[in-house]
Amino acid sequence: MKDASWDDLQLFFHVATGGGLSAAAARTGLSAPTIGRRMLALERVTGRSLFSRGPTGYLLAKDGQALLDRVRLMQDAARAISDWRGEVLTLPIVSTAADSWTSRFIADHLASVWTPKDSFRMCYKTCDTSVDFTYREAHIAIGHSRPESGNVAIRRSVQVAHAAYQAAGYDETNCNWISLGTDTAVTPADKWTFEQPDYWITSWTNTPHMLFYLIRGGAGRGVLPCFIGDQERRLVRAGPVIDELTYEMWIVAHDDERQRPEVRIVIDRLAALFADHEELFGGQRRSI
Repeated sequence: MKDASWDDLQLFFHVATGGGLSAAAARTGLSAPTIGRRMLALERVTGRSLFSRGPTGYLLAKDGQALLDRVRLMQDAARAISDWRGEVLTLPIVSTAADSWTSRFIADHLASVWTPKDSFRMCYKTCDTSVDFTYREAHIAIGHSRPESGNVAIRRSVQVAHAAYQAAGYDETNCNWISLGTDTAVTPADKWTFEQPDYWITSWTNTPHMLFYLIRGGAGRGVLPCFIGDQERRLVRAGPVIDELTYEMWIVAHDDERQRPEVRIVIDRLAALFADHEELFGGQRRSI
């Protein structure tokens, strides 16, 4: 019995309740000969005679009736699982938007923002440009500056510092630098390296994450947020905090959406997460 497929058991159900192959064929779209062969195969698998075959159709044998009772129980269980799965799809959604670095930090501390026990789903968007709340691109955005307009609610968060980093053991005489490309750089920190007139840039990339890996791999020095660089054991600072790159982080939500309980929960959790790591964000180094 353990080798009987669920598809064949469902086909058996149609034959048993329909009274024959023709009725099962009409319900399933399979041909009567195909269904007949599969019922013979099912009898071989179960080692039981499931039907009494006659000119009037397929009548259930004693073992067939016993199997039908069990298949009905299996259908009830499958239906309950389907209903349970459907409940997940009705849960409300909270979408967040943050830059590549902050998105990575949130993912590394996900249990502080969301758990499987929460009665809502999450959508995590990485967005290195501003978020348009008019079109509900996100319910919550983590911004680099205070919004000057719009129907939004804002909450001041932590200060975010930046510094130059290099791989541990990097040759101090090596003057190579790594940068984001000029076509993808958005923030002042993105642009800082290539705006220095005397820096020798030998590598550049189009994504922040690749920038991180290139620095860690020893391709050169590069600028990172301190909350990223100071957490990586294979990196060391290549200089002090670059003061002009420090900015205040803001948690922004559409004023209508923030009234939703699940949105309020995520805002509060994000605020608490960032506050718990305020020293790390501000460039006051922690032991790792």
